[in-house]
Amino acid sequence: MKKKFGVMMVIAAMLITVIGCGSNNAGGNNSSAPANNGAPGAEGPADSSKESYKVAISQVVEHPSLDAIREGFLAALKDAGIVEGENLKLDYNNAQGDPTNYMTIAQKIAGDKYDLVLGIATPTTQALVSQVKNSPILFGGVTDPIDAKLVDNLEKPGGNVSGASDTNPEAIVQLMDFIAEHFKDVKTVGVVMNQGEPNAVIMAGHAEKALEKHGIKLIRATATNTSEVKQAAESLVGRADALYTTLDNTVVEAVSTVIQVANENDIPFFSSDRDTVEKGAFATVGFKYYDHGYQVGEMAVAVLKEGKQVGDMPVTVPDKLDLILNLKAAAEQGIEVTDAMKDMVKDKENNLLE
Repeated sequence: MKKKFGVMMVIAAMLITVIGCGSNNAGGNNSSAPANNGAPGAEGPADSSKESYKVAISQVVEHPSLDAIREGFLAALKDAGIVEGENLKLDYNNAQGDPTNYMTIAQKIAGDKYDLVLGIATPTTQALVSQVKNSPILFGGVTDPIDAKLVDNLEKPGGNVSGASDTNPEAIVQLMDFIAEHFKDVKTVGVVMNQGEPNAVIMAGHAEKALEKHGIKLIRATATNTSEVKQAAESLVGRADALYTTLDNTVVEAVSTVIQVANENDIPFFSSDRDTVEKGAFATVGFKYYDHGYQVGEMAVAVLKEGKQVGDMPVTVPDKLDLILNLKAAAEQGIEVTDAMKDMVKDKENNLLE
């Protein structure tokens, strides 16, 4: 019995040795090959598509132009493989045009950690910059980042802030030149604006300077909230030969009332954004806000996936400017659209609206 037990012990020991040796050579003679299964210590770069990102957005108000910025931004992320619901956790906040909400949202975002924060429009971005210090901030829909004290250098902003301005001052100049050239009877242009919005004040100033060269006067009508926009527009009837609106968040939210006043009184109405022209203004020199947002999104991709420092990225401005005309609005406002006007539109297929 003892002899049989001894033999069994020897056999067991031999089996253990064979199994142990086999485990060191499983899959063939590749014990020195590096592992490629994503385990810690594996050679080669990590699969960035598996990485997840946390992004916060603070948008001043719901409006087609501002919504298009957000949509373009998210489309650029998606095209780079950063997709909401997969590897992107999105915290979207709409301030509903309420100044109290700007700071409340900014403080909430500052209390958490995000891979990137986006401000859409000047007031919400100003609040973010004052509060958020531990995350990179990008902005879109901002008229003058320097005047708004978001950055002090457009080429190399420094710090944790950069983005894309939605105003190329040349666009305002081109629009005012268009008015002077093709509307000889226009001697005064009335602008409905909220004096409390820095972007509106800046753009009105650019327009005023451009009109002065042609001997045309700019008249301001103030609206402090959306309910006052129509009354402000009506106050310009009989005083202004044409109407104009800037990228004023208060006004664009109620711009349909300005269109109504223009149509009822046969007053040519010019705007600063394509969306307002699509709604019923006659003309602008502009661009697509979706493209503007996409441009900001490309900056975000460079920060999130390439590790670029946001403060080293120059602030950009729109460069695809074109005259945009709404022919139906022209009929509503008693405007005769000449061939000379149409010839100024570069992309007639997309920017000559029937």
